[in-house]
Amino acid sequence: MLFAIVATDVANSLEKRLSVRTAHVERLQALKAAGRMVLAGPNPAVESNDPGVAGFTGSLIVAEFESLAAAKAWANADPYVGAGVYASIEIKPFKQVLP
Repeated sequence: MLFAIVATDVANSLEKRLSVRTAHVERLQALKAAGRMVLAGPNPAVESNDPGVAGFTGSLIVAEFESLAAAKAWANADPYVGAGVYASIEIKPFKQVLP
């Protein structure tokens, strides 16, 4: 089943994000390679694809997991969690209708 992982950053998270971004992206690439990734990306803090020093306010990941528990375990093992980037993570089942 698909799950939406919605993470909210702590204030001024940019430096923390950058410190572990490579490891974070590698995990996302592994989901993609396994054919389980629908989409993933950050929420810019301002209306720009490159927010510069404004940074980001969170992330959205939609991917396939065997259960809610598996999605939670995967999300909680993210390098952004260990680095203190995320203030909170919400995970919900997701039904893709379009495209």
